Amino acid sequence: MIARIGENLNVRMSKIGKAMKERDPVPIRDMVERIAEKGVDYIDINMGPAPKDGPELMPWLINICQEVAPEIPLALDTTNMRAIEAGLPVCKNRPIINSIMARPERMETLIPLAAQYEADFIALLWGPSGMPRDENERAEHTVTLLSAAMEQGIPGERVWVDPIVTPVNVQQQQVKACLDFMAMLKDIAEGMGTEGVKSTCGLSNVSNGAPEPLRPILNQTYMIMLGKNGMYSAIVDAFDDEMASICKGGMERIRELVGNVMDGVEPDMGSLSKEETDYVKTTKILLGQSLYSDSWLEL
Repeated sequence: MIARIGENLNVRMSKIGKAMKERDPVPIRDMVERIAEKGVDYIDINMGPAPKDGPELMPWLINICQEVAPEIPLALDTTNMRAIEAGLPVCKNRPIINSIMARPERMETLIPLAAQYEADFIALLWGPSGMPRDENERAEHTVTLLSAAMEQGIPGERVWVDPIVTPVNVQQQQVKACLDFMAMLKDIAEGMGTEGVKSTCGLSNVSNGAPEPLRPILNQTYMIMLGKNGMYSAIVDAFDDEMASICKGGMERIRELVGNVMDGVEPDMGSLSKEETDYVKTTKILLGQSLYSDSWLEL
C-alpha cells in the first residue's frame, strides 16, 4: 500500500488560483469534496510562494479543508515560511510541512516549527548547490536533514524524505539515481537510529514534457518501481483511478512484470500482450536500459 497525497488543490489550476486570489470559498470547497471522495490519505494545499498574503491565505485554506473533510490531514505546500508558521497552529490533524530543503536558512526556521507543533515534514533533498547529482549526494542530504531533525527531538517516523523526481526526457540518469537512492534509504535511516523514516515524491514530474497520451504509463510504471524500492507515499492526481489501484496493490500482473525486469529477469516478449509489452518497455526506459525517445513504445 502506498499512501496518496492529492495534488489537485493547486494554485496553478486557473479556477483554484482565481478562487485563492479572490477568497472565493466555493471552488475550494468543491475541489476538496471531490478529492475527499477519491479516498486520498492527505490533501496537499499548494498555494505557491504567495509572497504578499501567504500568512492570511494559508489559515483560510486550512479552515475550508477542515470544514469539508475534517478527517483528512493536510500537507502545507508553499515556499513562504511565514505562511507555514501561520498555518500550523490552525491544523486539527497532524500536518505535513511540504517541504524543508537541506539548506541552512530553511532548516533553521522550519525544523524548530515542526518540533514545536509536532508536525511531520517532507525532507526535500535539494542542497546548497541545488539538485543532487546522484544517489550518493541524495544520501548526504538525507543525513543532513535527519541529523537536524534529531537535534530538535523529531523522531524518524515524522520525516518524509523526497528524493526529487525529474523528467525522464531531460535527465534520464537522474530517474535511475532516484530509484537507487530509494533502495538505500532504509539502511541510511537505521544506521542513524532513525527507524521509521517515510518517503514521498512528486510523482508526475517523471513525465513532465512527455507527450500527454504517454504520461500515464510513465507515471504508473515509475510508481510501481518506486514502491518496489520502498516508497511510502506519493503526491499524485487524486482523480487518476489507475494510479489509485496501483497504490492499493492492484494490477498484480503488471507489478510482477515490472518487478521482474527490475530484478534482471528478461520476460518472453512474444508471450506478452500489447499492454504488458508497453509496461516492460517503459520499465527499461526508466531504468536507463533503453534511450528515451517519444516513440519508445513503437520500437
